[in-house]
Amino acid sequence: MAGIGSPQSQAGIINFYDAQTNGPKLNPKLVVVVVVAFAIVVIVANHFLVG
Repeated sequence: MAGIGSPQSQAGIINFYDAQTNGPKLNPKLVVVVVVAFAIVVIVANHFLVG
C-alpha cells in the first residue's frame, strides 16, 4: 500500500508545480502594490460614501 508521502506521489506533485506555463509572468512586488492600492481605494471610497 502506497502511503500519502510516497516518493512517487511527491515527485508527481513537484513536476506538476515546476511545469512551465505560457501565462503572464508577474513580479510579486507589483502584485503586492496593486493589492495594497486597491485596498486603499476601497477604504477611501467607503469612508466618503458611507461617511
